[in-house]
Amino acid sequence: MSDHGFHVHGAHEHEVEHQAHNGTNLAQYVAMFTAILSACGAVISYQGSATQTEAMMSKNDAVLKKAEATDQWSFYQSKSSKGHLMELALDLDPKHAEQYRAKLAKYESDKNEIKTKAEALDNDAKKAEEQSERLMGPHHRLAESMTFTQIAIALASITILTRKRWLFIVAGVSAAAGLVLWGLAFMS
Repeated sequence: MSDHGFHVHGAHEHEVEHQAHNGTNLAQYVAMFTAILSACGAVISYQGSATQTEAMMSKNDAVLKKAEATDQWSFYQSKSSKGHLMELALDLDPKHAEQYRAKLAKYESDKNEIKTKAEALDNDAKKAEEQSERLMGPHHRLAESMTFTQIAIALASITILTRKRWLFIVAGVSAAAGLVLWGLAFMS
């Protein structure tokens, strides 16, 4: 609306306003119905966005943990290679055997620590991946819920334009489906 009192809107909005001012019961019910569904839709949309963001953050954590684990496994492999070189050096230069055995023992000790850390990171990555998958379940249900809610609002608006009460019943069924899906989103 501008400062001059001039307001441009669509024909269906004008008809909804006209019906609401004329005191038609159907129009009043539809207006309340769409207002309530719009509020529910806002909450559903927020919850859907929040679960999607959480799922993406968990997926990101999984990728980061997996990259860290890969780095640790590469480090483990380098310690293994150095250990093999020390074993070869033992065979080629027996007079420095003690020095080579000490280094070999250190590499083996290092490998065990690195392996433990890499396995823990792999496990953390797996948990973050599972968390992401769990969070996407509600997100899909919330998206379906929002779709049925939007269909109900559209059908309710068409009800006013066409004055077909059966459309309002179909809108109610669509709204009920949306509300059921909304509830189911958090039960799974």
